[in-house]
Amino acid sequence: MSPQAHVTGWGKYVPQRVLTNNDLAQMVETSDEWITTRTGIAERRIAADDESTSSMAIKAAQKALSVANLNPTQIDLIIVATATPDHAFPSTACLVQDALGATHAAAFDLSAGCSGFVYGLSVAAGLIEAGQYENVLIIGAETLSRITDWDDRATCVLFGDGAGAVILHGNAAEGGVLSGTLGADGSGGELLCVPAGGCKRPPSHETVAEGMHYLTMKGREVFRFAVRIMPSATRKVLEMADLTIEDIDLIVPHQANQRIIASSARSLNLTPERVYSNVARYGNTSAASVPIALCEAVDEGYVHQGDVLVLVGFGAGLTWAATALQWSAPLPTDPQSRTKAVWYKVLYRYAKVRSWIRSLVRKIAAQFTKFRQ
Repeated sequence: MSPQAHVTGWGKYVPQRVLTNNDLAQMVETSDEWITTRTGIAERRIAADDESTSSMAIKAAQKALSVANLNPTQIDLIIVATATPDHAFPSTACLVQDALGATHAAAFDLSAGCSGFVYGLSVAAGLIEAGQYENVLIIGAETLSRITDWDDRATCVLFGDGAGAVILHGNAAEGGVLSGTLGADGSGGELLCVPAGGCKRPPSHETVAEGMHYLTMKGREVFRFAVRIMPSATRKVLEMADLTIEDIDLIVPHQANQRIIASSARSLNLTPERVYSNVARYGNTSAASVPIALCEAVDEGYVHQGDVLVLVGFGAGLTWAATALQWSAPLPTDPQSRTKAVWYKVLYRYAKVRSWIRSLVRKIAAQFTKFRQ
């Protein structure tokens, strides 16, 4: 029997700075009432100057490793879903791999917009079921505040920063990831994009002056796409798992807009209690939204062992993805012990020292080679 991919660890990180609707009203022509009625968002988190996508991803990953009780060296693969990587290259996943000390892990970034994390789950589950990997760390992390035009009230009210992580482990037990579906329609790529910064329109005085490095969105078109594709993807992934809507205990959707979430729930004939939402607290955190919501749903007691969940998202590309899974992980009953916390702290400090030494050795070797020439 081929192994099944089971969730064994989860963790999230959100920045400390809270930006409320009233704060935004001091920056652009808007109001708390205008934002709340149209989006359901009340506040969002904004990364500090010394934070980045990788630093938030690392913190979420560390929490997930602690829940799973794994040594970072036991991780075989790291996937970071993000639209806001630290660099074009190296990948953010490689930065995470180094910081964690996950010395046996391959690492790559995945770009599928807000669908990225759910895309990553399907990729990871497929690799586990094929027997290629045993433990895969999937992270959704975004620093959208760095590509948001804070003078554009149509978009600046929507987005926030944060990271969420999940560990999938392969074993022969029943449950885990039951099915996954992925989709894309590139003809809608211009509906949600950052016009410049890539090789087609590299950075220049002109692109900066014209604000082409900020994200742009055609809201009405994206809304219509979302309320159609979220229910459709949910039905398809359930059909693939031979399940029905009645079998679902909880849906964790992409947290883009409360009106989209509510419309999708009505289309699926689901009561609000079966659809988790935290968009009011964090806004749209793109690829981070589903894992952050999943972590909070677990922490708040919405998820129980044996429950059937659907994680579903849509995003730039245009892309969409859904995963059906049966929650098989036992939920922690006790807080992390002091001994365990110290042990992990030592591991991460060792990883930092190891990285510094390896970098130093490379520099010395380069200098020695140069001297010999």
